[in-house]
Formats: sequence, structure tokens, C-alpha cells
Amino acid sequence: MEDQSGLGKPSMGSLTSDVFLREAKALGDPTRYRIFRYIDEAGHPVYVDELTALLRVNHNAVRQHLAVLKEACLVSEQVENRSKPGRPRLKYILHSQVRGSWGTEGPYQAVAVLLAEAMKSKRPVRDVGREAGRRRVQGLKGQDKDLLTVLSDNLTDDGFDPKVVGSDDGFDVVLQRCPFVEVASVDPNTVCDIHLGLLEGLVHELDPQLDLSLTVHDPRRAGCRVKVRGIDSRPGRCETPLAPGMS
Repeated sequence: MEDQSGLGKPSMGSLTSDVFLREAKALGDPTRYRIFRYIDEAGHPVYVDELTALLRVNHNAVRQHLAVLKEACLVSEQVENRSKPGRPRLKYILHSQVRGSWGTEGPYQAVAVLLAEAMKSKRPVRDVGREAGRRRVQGLKGQDKDLLTVLSDNLTDDGFDPKVVGSDDGFDVVLQRCPFVEVASVDPNTVCDIHLGLLEGLVHELDPQLDLSLTVHDPRRAGCRVKVRGIDSRPGRCETPLAPGMS
């Protein structure tokens, strides 16, 4: 539901007054609100040139608006994991802490949709998750489909705060935060199966020969570990490069 200003209302009780005022001030500008909504609905990390084409303004104006949204913790800025020559670009996603506020879909809403789909179709939640993961990759039209980038971006977007650790024939992703701690504490099998399916869909849509596993820990302590193996074990296979500081 939206108020008369066109801004989606924040979740009741989810924001302190200082945070609310900071976010509302940033979103009070129509151009910044349009950028915020576009990043939320894009389904992929958004680059500056994409926003300049959308708004038909220069790069500096877009960067100034993005700086305000970043300062208000409404969007997160990331450095592109670039394997090609050239300076890595900056990309922007919705800040994980703001999901579920200002008219955006929160992580619980996304999981609820998948659960409803599983119940309606009477299929295992892991299968439904796999399909959702494949759809996410297929929706990356014209975007970077590097395995590590896609996996890391999706886990960040879902609020897991991933940390990538390299290994001899692949990499691990440590999930430093569980955004579903309340539900996962009650029914870890369902919540973890949904997300294991999502990750399998993401990875196998990009490379069906890779092996993926998930080691689950107490959601209140976080630290679940996603393991991707088989990247450089096949002849002629190029290893997915890790970003600086991730090895």
C-alpha cells in the first residue's frame, strides 16, 4: 500500500525514528525514488550507465543520487568481479536491511511465495527452489553471468552476508548471517531445502557439471557453508577467478 506521496510505507515497527527520517529524506526526491525502485525491481545488480540511459541524465548526476541512497543505507555499492581487462565497475543492489520496507519485497515474502507454489503444485520445496534459481539466471539479460558473481550477488541480495573462500578445485561461501533465523529455528529442513534448491538452480543453470553442497549450522549462530567443486578439475576448464581478498 502506498501513501499520497507515492512512497511505499515502511514496515511498521521495523524502523527507528532516526532511520525512518534518514530514509524518507533520501527517497523524498522523485529521481532518487525512481532509481531506488528501479534497482529493487531490476532483478540484477545495476550499473551507472544503465541508470543514465533510463533517466537521460549525465553520469555525475546519477552518481550523486546513488551516493545519497548509499549514505541512507537504501542501496549497497559493490565492485564488479571483473575477469576481463579494464577497471572494475561499480554496481548497485538494494541494501539487505531495507528489504520489506518502502514497498519492496522482503526475504520472507519471497520464501512465502515459493512455499505457496510448492504447496499448490505438491512438489518438494527443493525442486521449486531449483526452478526459481534457474529463473534468476535466465533473467540476467545482458548482465555478467560469471558464476562467482551471480552466486555472491544473489546471496547478498537475500541478506546472507556471504564471504567467499577459495579452495583447490572451487570455492566455499560462508553465510555470515541468516535472515530467516526465526523460521529456520523452528523448521530448518524446509527453509534450508528451499535455499539449497535456489543455489543448485543458480549454479547448474550456469554449469550443470559442478558439484554443490550445503553444510548447515545453527541459524542463530549462522556460518552455514556453501561448497562449489569441480571448477578446475576437468581438462581445459578455466577456474572462476576470485576477487581480491577472497582467497
